[in-house]
Amino acid sequence: MARFTGKVAFVTGAASGIGRATAIRLAREEAQLFLADIDTRGLAQTVSELPEDTTVHTVHLDVTDSQSCADKIEECVTTFGKLDVLCNIAGIAMCKHLTDITDVEWQRMMNININSVFFLCRAAMPHLIKSNGNIINMASSAGLEGQAYNSAYCATKAAVVMFSKSLAIEYSKQGVRVNSVCPGMVKTPLTEQFNIPEDVDEQLLMKMFPLVDGAEPEEIAASIAYLASDEARFVTGIAFPIDGAQTAG
Repeated sequence: MARFTGKVAFVTGAASGIGRATAIRLAREEAQLFLADIDTRGLAQTVSELPEDTTVHTVHLDVTDSQSCADKIEECVTTFGKLDVLCNIAGIAMCKHLTDITDVEWQRMMNININSVFFLCRAAMPHLIKSNGNIINMASSAGLEGQAYNSAYCATKAAVVMFSKSLAIEYSKQGVRVNSVCPGMVKTPLTEQFNIPEDVDEQLLMKMFPLVDGAEPEEIAASIAYLASDEARFVTGIAFPIDGAQTAG
């Protein structure tokens, strides 16, 4: 398939995990890529795994910086002449007892997981209106249900879901689609570094895990590629769960 021939995609969190898998998938379908991450070494590794003929531009981006987000969107449009797809994939996770979460940890979670999505969507929207483009925001199963010891993460991902739905309605008549993807457990560096606090109730904790083995990043990337493609022309405002039945019951 080559569903993105002539299309320009801006991908955050492209240095690893789902972001890297998304960059590779879109490149294989002939997208032109503007890849952003705070980890420039990881970005270089992602580029090395792209098809040799991929048109790609990489930038260092701290997604918590509003002005930097706006500047990089403009750089993308200056570099490629337009913007068709925005993939907000950068994110962090944290599992802690509520009373152990510090102000700094709470604010960092908000800044990376939801503020960045707002900054980039706001900056990209005028360009996406011109291209009849679309946005894919990375949410989570944690945005669809409560999870013990995961309150801060759940709060940010639920915000991503509702923010995406609101934008889908607001910009529907202007031809911009906005969707969110809600993975459960995915085998990425993020989950490999996921630390569960001591003294937890394991029965409560089990709600966080799927009924089957965790997903591969490439499976999530495949859903992003579909939602970002013209095949999903009539799909907007959804929160697409990919979680092994975690949220089914």
